[in-house]
Amino acid sequence: MSTSVIEQAKIQAQVLVPLVKALQAELGEARANTLVRKALGDLYRGFGEEFWKAKHESDLGKAVSSAFRTYARDDALAYDVIEQSHDAFAFDVKRCAYAEFYKALGEPELGFLLICTADFATSEGFGPDVRLTRTQTIMQGADHCDFRYRRDDGGAR
Repeated sequence: MSTSVIEQAKIQAQVLVPLVKALQAELGEARANTLVRKALGDLYRGFGEEFWKAKHESDLGKAVSSAFRTYARDDALAYDVIEQSHDAFAFDVKRCAYAEFYKALGEPELGFLLICTADFATSEGFGPDVRLTRTQTIMQGADHCDFRYRRDDGGAR
């Protein structure tokens, strides 16, 4: 059995949290965070591209739903689907073990940097016609995360 994404995130945090804190101390928070966002963004964009190619799925709702079941494995996320169609997948995360973990570490800002910002880079890997909007996150103190994936042109891939 493979390691769940939440367990991978906990393992990665053992290295990434002290590394990011050291970068912030050396370079300043803004510069360090920009560097981390770029490095991780490139990595997660590649993951998004690989996922999309492997899925062979033109239905955005089915593809993104499948991806989020992976992130939700081991009770990591509880979410309500708002809309699922060929060109959209919208859902609200009501409980997030990733946020709970980073809050327990006392590092919700780093959790947002290392976990939440990856969502946008990953969605960029789905293709230029796929857009993610999200106005709030549990990691930043909201009561839910509002994910809205939509295909811009309404066309199939």
